[in-house]
Amino acid sequence: MKKADLKSLDLAALWRGLTRPDPAGHDRVVPPTGFTAQLTVFSAGAMAFLAVFALALALATGRLAERWSSELAQTVTVRVSAPEDQIDRQTATVMEVLKTTPGIAEARQLPEPEVEKLLEPWFGPDVPVEALPVPRLIEVTEAAEGFDAEALRLRLQGEAPGAVLDDHTRWRQPLVSAANRLRALGLVSLLLIAAASAAMITLAAKAAMAANGQVIRVLRLIGARDITIATAFVRRFTRRAALGAAGGTLLGMAAVWALPPMDQAGGFLTGLGFQGWGWLWPLLIPVLATAIGFAATRWAALKILREVR
Repeated sequence: MKKADLKSLDLAALWRGLTRPDPAGHDRVVPPTGFTAQLTVFSAGAMAFLAVFALALALATGRLAERWSSELAQTVTVRVSAPEDQIDRQTATVMEVLKTTPGIAEARQLPEPEVEKLLEPWFGPDVPVEALPVPRLIEVTEAAEGFDAEALRLRLQGEAPGAVLDDHTRWRQPLVSAANRLRALGLVSLLLIAAASAAMITLAAKAAMAANGQVIRVLRLIGARDITIATAFVRRFTRRAALGAAGGTLLGMAAVWALPPMDQAGGFLTGLGFQGWGWLWPLLIPVLATAIGFAATRWAALKILREVR
């Protein structure tokens, strides 16, 4: 066979590899190995791994804000501080006042074991509550219609001077605001991760096309359209992005699952992770990564093809 015929066969094989994948699923115009393939798979996997944690943070802080807002809004505390010979009498007076106040569903004095548990984070276990000048704490649960806090505060001041009504407003709002800001930070992190993934895939696609500039020129000589050439690159890099994102998402979900539960990690973490149907949310990450890979590679390929003449 003549040399010209061999060249014709090579060009024909290249054309077939461009227009459709081979049985192994590889688009021959795109290099199957090299730093571009490794960069695409690694960056997609790493970004998906980080996206899982950003999503877990956003969901956990959202639950935290809702819990603090709902639970603390329904309960208030009355603190009774008085001399030892008066504290029992004033506590009984406060309980009577609360029972006759419209809008209060329940009033309960916290027993010593519960007070000891509240003080444990600061003083450690086995706090001698009975030996300390700890005020009496009364937990008040308001009814659906609510009550007049200012009127109750004035009534307590007149009948039990040592009683102080605390409706948690001073410290509830900053906590809820902080939790909402953390949730917003998690969502912003997801957007930044998506943008970084698109940038990395774009750079990898441009590098691969620049390395195959001669192949692109030959394909144009035999009649290949730019959209056909771009499709081969888009197909390959989208597949790489999907593969890397799927692996990174699975690793991220496994890492979140391995986190200590709420009772071991402490109340602040509030069970950082996913709960119930929330475990389905990370499964959207590979889908979004595939869409990002497709859009970024298509844009990069068409841009490079306009420049390579």
